[in-house]
Amino acid sequence: MQRILIIEDDVPFCQMLELFLKRKSFAIDATFSATEAKKRLRTQKYDLILTDLRLPDQDGISLVSEFRSDYPETPVVLMTGYTDINTAVKAIKNGAADYISKPFNPDEVLIVLQNALAAKPDTATSAESEPASYISGISAESQKLSQYIDLVAPTDMSVLIVGESGTGKEIIAQKIHENSQRRNEKFIAVDCGTIPKDLASSEFFGHTRGSFTGALSDKMGYFEAADKGTLFLDEIGNLSYENQIRLLRALQERKIKPVGSNTEIPVDIRIITATNEDLREAVKNETFRADLYHRINEFSIQSPALREREEDIILFAEFFLDKANRQLGKSVLGFSAEVISIFERYSWPGNLREMQNVIKRAVLLTKSDKIQPLALPAELTVAETSAQPHTLSESEKQAIVSALEKSGNNKSKAARLLNITRKTLYNKMNQFGLDY
Repeated sequence: MQRILIIEDDVPFCQMLELFLKRKSFAIDATFSATEAKKRLRTQKYDLILTDLRLPDQDGISLVSEFRSDYPETPVVLMTGYTDINTAVKAIKNGAADYISKPFNPDEVLIVLQNALAAKPDTATSAESEPASYISGISAESQKLSQYIDLVAPTDMSVLIVGESGTGKEIIAQKIHENSQRRNEKFIAVDCGTIPKDLASSEFFGHTRGSFTGALSDKMGYFEAADKGTLFLDEIGNLSYENQIRLLRALQERKIKPVGSNTEIPVDIRIITATNEDLREAVKNETFRADLYHRINEFSIQSPALREREEDIILFAEFFLDKANRQLGKSVLGFSAEVISIFERYSWPGNLREMQNVIKRAVLLTKSDKIQPLALPAELTVAETSAQPHTLSESEKQAIVSALEKSGNNKSKAARLLNITRKTLYNKMNQFGLDY
């Protein structure tokens, strides 16, 4: 029997969830604070942790990171309110296996937990076990992205992929690898945000038995594992300054030295990195080394946000629909006209990752041929209601002017601040006679 630890300070809701999961043959321990949960974890091993985002003594994001470090084999699923979608996406980047928005129905939470239990967490993956699902869209942004991939892939240049969380930066990296001369070698993906600072050298370069407490056997690091292939370092901006120095030395010399060893090992790898931060600003603030930035940024690619690829929204939606049908054993044929309208108007703050979760949930709940609005989570339907046309007003005009000023006249950023699409922003600017 699989054992789950619930962390939820809403006592009636927690008890209801506990009762439901017990009926589904899970062993459940329910706790009402992070402190209480940590005490349980010291004496009991769990197959999964289900925690609320907002707890009285600790926020869910830091708790996810802590659990990911202390219990790397235990998947963590986050429960959030529909207004916390951005935070939930951030939690996944910090190591959460998945998230689920409240309110949710029993079938929904059950499928999320089963999926998380079936997938063993790890900080590195190989393209051999999970092939890329790159989709070449029809929008101008997607076409530019595809051109850049085709241009740089055959070379051995270091590539820096920049973009928001959930835009598919790892898929882009895999596509570059598949189109390169190293396509028959390994693609190793590493999430730098999940590697504890003190263990980074061991993770990257390996270690010898007895080199430190807990080193019970020799271990091969990611650099050596990726020899002759491609090493993808996601969220590279999360590396500490000290580990940036070690990484730079390895990239310059193309040699590594495992922790506790005096022997240098030559490595032949291509480096692809990704970040959702502005590394140029980090260099100015001296939190990221300028020499490392230039080393990894021989060629840079922007991974566009989904709201900037409006022509591709239905294309991606149909792809995720087919994928969800296969995973759930369903045969939903498509989307209602109302759902398509909602998808096109929604700003998708969680990008492709959010869309995949939304559609998988909707497929699970749909019993007809087409997905209807009732199968969508609250954040989409609330956004649709708020996005309906309003009477032109001075306050609305001032909100647009303010967003444009705050964003330095960057239309994409302004639309993001207003939680509308760029197309809607341009229409509003025309209505108000704004010329920026």
